Amino acid sequence: MEGTRKHLFGCSLGIFFSYFFYGIIQEKITKSKFGRENDKFTCILTLVFIQCIINAIIAFIAMKLQNNEVVKSRVPKRLFAFCSLTYIGAMFASNYSLQHVNYPTQVLGKSAKPIPVMILGVLWAKKSYPLRKYGFVFMITLGVMLFLMKDFSSFKLSNSSVIGFGEILLLISLAFDGITGAVQDDLRTKYNVRAYDLMLNMNLWSLVYLFPAILISKEFTVFAQFIIKHPEILTWVVGFGLTSALGQIFIFASITNFGPLMTSIVTTTRKFFTILASVIIFQNPMNFIQGIGTGLVFLGLVLDQMYGKERKLKV
Repeated sequence: MEGTRKHLFGCSLGIFFSYFFYGIIQEKITKSKFGRENDKFTCILTLVFIQCIINAIIAFIAMKLQNNEVVKSRVPKRLFAFCSLTYIGAMFASNYSLQHVNYPTQVLGKSAKPIPVMILGVLWAKKSYPLRKYGFVFMITLGVMLFLMKDFSSFKLSNSSVIGFGEILLLISLAFDGITGAVQDDLRTKYNVRAYDLMLNMNLWSLVYLFPAILISKEFTVFAQFIIKHPEILTWVVGFGLTSALGQIFIFASITNFGPLMTSIVTTTRKFFTILASVIIFQNPMNFIQGIGTGLVFLGLVLDQMYGKERKLKV
């Protein structure tokens, strides 16, 4: 069943606030230097592993509270397994890119997420969108990128003449985002998968992939040594997992009710509204380019709500 606009608004607010704090903590963990020796945290696999553990625990508790029991999923395990693989690939590539690019560059790159989600939705999940829908999504994405380009004055490529390794990781992450969205569309339309079912299974399968990777790379030993040397980071890691879990509750609720494309639009405009609030509250100046970006985002969102609905697929 499709969700209501009130439900969409609630999911959007939950995503906005959860990932606002998630982004702050993510930057703190991956970009800060700890201790007198200015040690840098590099255990990205372990960080994502802990994140998925907390996500799975929260999803399990939510299912128990909602249904009084964890109902066995009707979805074929291979779909969850594949979707989780691309989900982990996108998350790892995005987090690891922060070792090579600054945070504004990562945020700006991920702002293009609705585009691969839409493209892969058409190619993989055989979705059908009105032509105007493509224009509205592109308008929103371009508006966010123009707006962030000005605010993030430190935005730059890793190398002045060629795309660096960090940017390549962001492109890989976007490609995986598109595939993940397409598979989630299949799960939503063919199996009517529920939000907590999707959240729990995707994170459990992610743990299956991450655990051997951590053992083979011996990264957990490095992580344990880092925690012993800098115990203050443990609070940030737990906070990272908790904000991720809260955000995923709203994201998977949005996916199962409104689809991956609408969810990606929400997560993209979340970045825009966070920065826009800063401009308004602290009266930071907005230049001409930001004005154009703001106009494109609002125009795209309004037009999409009025005219951008998907055509019903014929069965």
